[in-house]
Amino acid sequence: MSTPDTSDSMAPARGVQHAAQPEQQGTTVRLERRRLLVGGVPRILMAGEVHYFRLRREDWADRLDKLVAAGCTAVASYMPWLVHETASGETDLTGATSEYRDLVGFLQLAAERDLLVIARPGPFVMAELKNEGIPFRIYRDHPEAVPAGWDGVQTPTRTLDYLEPGYLAQAERWYSAIMPELADHQVTRGGNVAAVQLDNEVGMLSWVTGSPELTDRTLADLARGATQRWGREGAILRYGADPKDTEAWAAQWRSGGTRAGTEPQQLALHHDLGDHHRDRYATYLLHLREIAQGHGIDVPFFVNVHGTEQGRGRSFPIGISQLSRSYAGIPQTTSGSDHYLGELTVENVPDLYVINAFMAAVHDADQPLTSLEFESGTGDYGEDMSRQVTPEALELKTRLCVAQGNRLINYYLFSGGHNPPLDAPAGDGNDRIAFTGERHGFAAPVDPEGGLSEGYPALCSTVRAVRGSEHLLAAMDEEHDDVALGFVPDHYLTEYAHPDAARRRELVRDTEWFRGMGPRDILARALLLGGHSFAALDLSGAPTSAGAELDPAGPALALGTPPVLGRAVQERLAAYVRGGGRLLLHGRLPVLDDDGTPCTVLADTLGLAVDTRVESAPDHFTSVRATGWAGEQPEVRVGYLERLRTTGAPGTRAEPLALDVADGSPVAVDVTVEGGGRAIVMACDYPCHLDFWRALFARIGVHRRIVAHGGSPGLVTTTTADATGQRLVHLVNVAPVPQKFTLEVAGEPFADGASVELTARSGLMLPADIRLDGAVLRWATTELDGPADGSAVVLRRGDGPGRALIDTDREVVVDGDAEVVRTEGGGVLVTWPGGAGGECLRLRIV
Repeated sequence: MSTPDTSDSMAPARGVQHAAQPEQQGTTVRLERRRLLVGGVPRILMAGEVHYFRLRREDWADRLDKLVAAGCTAVASYMPWLVHETASGETDLTGATSEYRDLVGFLQLAAERDLLVIARPGPFVMAELKNEGIPFRIYRDHPEAVPAGWDGVQTPTRTLDYLEPGYLAQAERWYSAIMPELADHQVTRGGNVAAVQLDNEVGMLSWVTGSPELTDRTLADLARGATQRWGREGAILRYGADPKDTEAWAAQWRSGGTRAGTEPQQLALHHDLGDHHRDRYATYLLHLREIAQGHGIDVPFFVNVHGTEQGRGRSFPIGISQLSRSYAGIPQTTSGSDHYLGELTVENVPDLYVINAFMAAVHDADQPLTSLEFESGTGDYGEDMSRQVTPEALELKTRLCVAQGNRLINYYLFSGGHNPPLDAPAGDGNDRIAFTGERHGFAAPVDPEGGLSEGYPALCSTVRAVRGSEHLLAAMDEEHDDVALGFVPDHYLTEYAHPDAARRRELVRDTEWFRGMGPRDILARALLLGGHSFAALDLSGAPTSAGAELDPAGPALALGTPPVLGRAVQERLAAYVRGGGRLLLHGRLPVLDDDGTPCTVLADTLGLAVDTRVESAPDHFTSVRATGWAGEQPEVRVGYLERLRTTGAPGTRAEPLALDVADGSPVAVDVTVEGGGRAIVMACDYPCHLDFWRALFARIGVHRRIVAHGGSPGLVTTTTADATGQRLVHLVNVAPVPQKFTLEVAGEPFADGASVELTARSGLMLPADIRLDGAVLRWATTELDGPADGSAVVLRRGDGPGRALIDTDREVVVDGDAEVVRTEGGGVLVTWPGGAGGECLRLRIV
């Protein structure tokens, strides 16, 4: 990087030489029981991304001070290989050749402000850097690492074969330079590096282009694996090519099986190709982890999971499917989300909720949720003013994520900067480190010049809300209703489909439409906006997941179902229902295995088959009507339906729940199975009528723990609690209108039935049963503003009037205009008028 020739850049020899860190007694950072423990204390780290390599050294203090002023307790940054490698091939981490390379100085400046550091050293970092942060010479010196995709065409992105020996040796060389420096600054050695991210968004570049990495090395690995698993003759039958014939094998795989394979062979090839890539990603990331540990890293590792697009999260689980083998069940390692959803509305609030639920579903009992790239800007990433995300979007998304157990939120980007020139011109139009121009991060709360955007006050207010309850929230878990959403990782093994593989592309389209959140996302939306909070279960049978063994006595299971559902999953669901489990399928009746071969294990258990599939068309308006169980319901238009018939399977009985208006065929049925099991099959995209879906779930014994009387659609409710029964009630209003309602929690009125008010697009975390010295805060209609100080509690006043009830036989003293009245039940009711939003109210027990 070139350093500007100014007197400022030559000042104090900071960055040229750094004194060795004195030996200090360190602390620990651990991942335990889905908590993030710093020095043994559960924490929620609120971080912001500040790219030191895009800022003059003289600006670092200002940006870090703004981060501290916002209430954040950690700073994150990419540490790009491209930036720190000089033109001579040496690595500079102290700023000896450019102030933009003074990583050590930046770490020290952050430490002076008691900021923990989330280190993100790649090798890939993306961040709009050229080559995704990889030095140019790697592509020049190791052309064999640049993968070919379908039909031998080079992939259009700057991805590399992660396991190619030449690239991997250079990545190890980079780690050998940066990891010892990070290790010296770890919290365990008295420094402030609290966690290290391994690479970044692994697999994303191939996914977004639909281009697999088909190097000669990958094809050889596939041939060895196929021979070991299927035998030579079995591999020929499965894929249509001989693994011993290198040329024919390569041609078959690079053609997606279309060169010489049958349709079933094409489907098997695509499935196994995606599965193989997942193993490769895990091998790569676990190797990086091992190398980092060898250089002394003993803080937790993070794996960044990608996957949102165009403001939606429907595709996000592809990233979980791609990468979970690299972290699920791996000690002191966890995943972090990377999401860009823009505004949070009734359309995409289920997306974010399901992202968190599916991420948690593959974690083991120790791995917490984190968010490593949490969108914090205006959304104007192209500087064309075509998009402007409102500041309250950040608040809504943060509130939902911490309610679901996120223990780290990294606001990305917190501060903008500028892209310095490359050491050696690349002749690519700007000769800078990145392709975004001179300025970068122009949508951030702190702009490239250090000015504050309209998003900065909202970020400060949001961080204050989280930190006000952090002492409780960090040791709490979300409570769920008696229902879980099923997650099938292989439903997201869909990133590759050769252009000529017609049947594969058809099944991918069907899978994308029906998987996860169900057709039109109605299944997840009906649950969440219908007032349910729910977990997710990984149905793959992975030993680390909560769903490794489905318990028929456990929660009911809801599942979005394409026609493809792997045999192993079908068998587990069939056993679950036969054992007395409760199941709701929404989508199509599963009739195919993962590789496209027929498989009706689950359908046979339920005694069901499909006669006809009908889709709406410009001249055909497919419609259904619920039967009498749901009371008087209107006829409704649907996009598709399957006409179901019973097969007379022994021990099954089916009751029609909805009928095709055209011919009276059942399109939704309630099946009881011998052994006490029950399954509702909803084979149409019935509209998101919340009362209808609540009634449907009630048929399998699923009821709301939290009921908001008077609330309108757009209100999301959930609770978190600790082991002692202390609780927070989380309310997130994504609707564009205010909400006024009363709450019932577990059948009891909250706040003695007092009304709760939320302005449009806002949220609250209301305390309940919080222990104080000599008292219990039974409830409050406003938020906590910090931990209790012995017998005192601080509340954050809202714009309207508020109330709090304290159980104590002692006197309660309050500040300002609040009033205190002892109730007939012996408690103390504190009330205060509106008009002082944001101010603190201190209650003291004396």
